Amino acid sequence: MAALHATCFTTPRPWVAAEFAAIVLDPFCFTLIESDGFLIGRAVAGEAEILTLAVGPSARRRGLGARLVREFLTEAQNRGAAQVFLEVAATNQAAISLYLQAGFAQVGLRRGYYTQADGATDDAVVMSRAA
Repeated sequence: MAALHATCFTTPRPWVAAEFAAIVLDPFCFTLIESDGFLIGRAVAGEAEILTLAVGPSARRRGLGARLVREFLTEAQNRGAAQVFLEVAATNQAAISLYLQAGFAQVGLRRGYYTQADGATDDAVVMSRAA
């Protein structure tokens, strides 16, 4: 997962293998895995969050991200979530479009939330929808 994540992200920074190893041990987290992508979510106290979604560059624009988001919504409901949310880099227009198509709406903006390798910052768009 860490290798694929590294091909997909610069902002926010890609997660390292140790972070993936730790998160899969969290009983509130769940991982949805496809051959060219994955989604990690967390559900607790009636809410669920997309922690990360990665689709390999060669598999993009083929519906894999949308399928993973639909699977996330189903799993969130199965885990008792009434509301789901996520945050995404404001410059990641492809992801924002995917989430809008899945029924998410912007509910907030975290200015300067992500720090890039060169020290520049990027805002985080907070999005939500009913599960």
